[in-house]
Amino acid sequence: MRLNVIERGPESADAADRDAPPVVLVHGLFGRARNMGFFQKRLALRRRVLAVDVRSHGDSPHGPMLYPEMAADLAETLEALGATPAVVAGHSMGGKLSMVLALTRPELVSRLLVADMPPAPTGHGNALLARKLLHLPMPETLTRVGADALLADISPSQDVRNLLLQNLRLGDNPGWSIGLREIVDSMPFIEGWPEAMSALRYDGPSLFVAGENSPYLQLKHLKTMDVLFPGHKLIVVEGAGHWLHAEKPAEFLQIVSDFIGLES
Repeated sequence: MRLNVIERGPESADAADRDAPPVVLVHGLFGRARNMGFFQKRLALRRRVLAVDVRSHGDSPHGPMLYPEMAADLAETLEALGATPAVVAGHSMGGKLSMVLALTRPELVSRLLVADMPPAPTGHGNALLARKLLHLPMPETLTRVGADALLADISPSQDVRNLLLQNLRLGDNPGWSIGLREIVDSMPFIEGWPEAMSALRYDGPSLFVAGENSPYLQLKHLKTMDVLFPGHKLIVVEGAGHWLHAEKPAEFLQIVSDFIGLES
């Protein structure tokens, strides 16, 4: 499956880091490519940067969300665009997808960055949230203010509601543009981790970035990380939770820039 991609790059050849691999940004659950715009614009001052909509998200086609198939989507898309090998950076669900791509197609990944996600099963309320969204009754017409009020009964977090709002078609006959049915049906796989990955490993440079206050990446995951990604390093962002790139954007941008060798 070919994915929708937003691509940016240096405005002039003189500004580009010649021969440097492109950077690929992979969003998390309920996200989309344009969520990564802050980082894409800044990294694109020197690098070719592609932000992707994973399947059932953004403007990409919908389909069952199993990580091997999603990794095949990403591989097909990057190869078609001549964007390999690439530095692949993913957050949350996008981090799992990025890890699976690196493990199954290591020749396509020059470096791997995973933001706040371990190579392990994770479940922190997303399945219940997705089911509530699927069964949310829609009025005949809907404004953004009305949609925010509608979602307030489902999530008290304004950050989460802002993420969800981008997936709603507003106006007359409102509805979800995201593949919510596919997401709900696939949630055991989204929150899981493919057992087949335990027989693989990625030997390239890899960096895990964890939020200090996040429940996702924990000490118990380090042994698995050592086995699957023997070259990995770990950075903990103090004072940040799971949405570390949104909570600490300048710090996260510096971490990414340092990892890919981008001069500030």
